[in-house]
Amino acid sequence: MKSVISTKGQLVLPAELRRRDGVLPGQEFDVERLGPGVYRLARAGEPENSGLVDWLLACPEKDWFVPIASESTASLKPRIGGQ
Repeated sequence: MKSVISTKGQLVLPAELRRRDGVLPGQEFDVERLGPGVYRLARAGEPENSGLVDWLLACPEKDWFVPIASESTASLKPRIGGQ
């Protein structure tokens, strides 16, 4: 994908990439120069929900939270009519 540097030196991250990666306004990024004309852009800091699963698993109530074995929702069957 291509993007254009504005007259203020700003770079627009294309909407498709923002949606795919959950990038929201105000989030910070680190920019690193790898070489002449080559840059690396990475989200700064930990995601907002980082550590959430560990926190839920630490609940003193036994079996209050059980992680789902699958890392994908692709195997879930769609519900028809919200049922």
